[in-house]
Amino acid sequence: MAMVKKLIPIGNSLGVLIDKPILERLNINADTEIEVTTDGVNLMIKPLRTGHARRVQEATRAVMKAHGKTFRKLAE
Repeated sequence: MAMVKKLIPIGNSLGVLIDKPILERLNINADTEIEVTTDGVNLMIKPLRTGHARRVQEATRAVMKAHGKTFRKLAE
């Protein structure tokens, strides 16, 4: 879904308005933290899913605690 947007002044900065259909599709709102990155040509905006990352880390720790010996043997 490509859109052409113009930057709008916000204080001493510039911003981009994100249309409601995109916000709904990405399941983000005003409280969602976002990560802004660039490769020098493109600007990428990605919602941070800290809850998801935390759950993955916790699950990984639990699996390693329960099956770490087995994984180490398989790695040999």
